[in-house]
Amino acid sequence: MVDKKKPARTCVACGIKKEKKDLLRIVRTLEGNIETDLTGKKNGRGAYICKSEECLNKAIKTKKLQRVFEKDINLELYESIRGVIFGK
Repeated sequence: MVDKKKPARTCVACGIKKEKKDLLRIVRTLEGNIETDLTGKKNGRGAYICKSEECLNKAIKTKKLQRVFEKDINLELYESIRGVIFGK
């Protein structure tokens, strides 16, 4: 039996590679909306971030997600991400 490779992705904030399931996917949909993707299967441009407050704060401070998506990101999205990270 052959072991399947597990997909690895890189956190945009800290740059550490982790398994896809250990990261939170943020996606810019085809309509241009930016939202969290809990399934990991939504169509659009995706970026991954660790499920930690440190990485979220670093992404906010360095405006990493804004650069990745080439679009301004409102505070509501960051609060939505924070809610997903903390399970609220």
